[in-house]
Amino acid sequence: MLGVFKNGVVNPPQELYSPASSSATASKSPQETLKDFLASNPTNGFSLEFADKGFLAYASPQRQFPCQQRLFCSLNDVYCIFLGSLNNLCTLNKQYGLSKGSNEAMLVIEAYCTLRDRSPIPAHRVLKDLEGDFGFVVYDHKAGVVFAANGGGDESVKLYWGIAADGSVMISDNVKHVKASCGKSFGPFPAGCMYHSEKGLMSFEHPMKKMKAMPRVDSEGALCGAYFAVDAYSKVNTSMPRVDSAANWG
Repeated sequence: MLGVFKNGVVNPPQELYSPASSSATASKSPQETLKDFLASNPTNGFSLEFADKGFLAYASPQRQFPCQQRLFCSLNDVYCIFLGSLNNLCTLNKQYGLSKGSNEAMLVIEAYCTLRDRSPIPAHRVLKDLEGDFGFVVYDHKAGVVFAANGGGDESVKLYWGIAADGSVMISDNVKHVKASCGKSFGPFPAGCMYHSEKGLMSFEHPMKKMKAMPRVDSEGALCGAYFAVDAYSKVNTSMPRVDSAANWG
């Protein structure tokens, strides 16, 4: 899975950028990395480009029983790539009024659209209801919004994100793709967290706590993009009530 979004569609935390990044450490443009992705998945991969906003690339599993489920779904210009599985999928399908045969990617799109269209339930509550190990990226083309999350207790699904030389943000489960275009300006997408274009990075497991950037150094001693963790001693300011639909993402 590979997602690339132009600067402005996604505004990542500045700590994800490394001053050690250069043309030498980031040898490929995002477009070249996309070509590599498709070349390595010649029969099962495809990509979708969204004008000047970015692109999504997906490769379906080649084995009949893959060790990790990979799904793609689109509905009304909302696109989702989902990795992993949910233990309570049947219960959630019933809760959202979906058919029994709906998969996790379909469910995530339905949950996203429910949140987008003025659901009274905040996003962190919706994500905490997802039981299992998962990672997903949702792109709402009409709204120009990216919504991504990584969850699960054993962290069997890992996502990485980084900032390419042209300012684009890359998200993938393949760290080699991210490093190829982002050099040192990348890091693991934190487990138990979500990112929304308008609200930024937050923990859905600890929504009342702020996130803090932790310095990260590679084996060569070079400063890399930060790792983000929950600041146990912080508290999100909730003194001002929020009444519009954007409040759902906080």
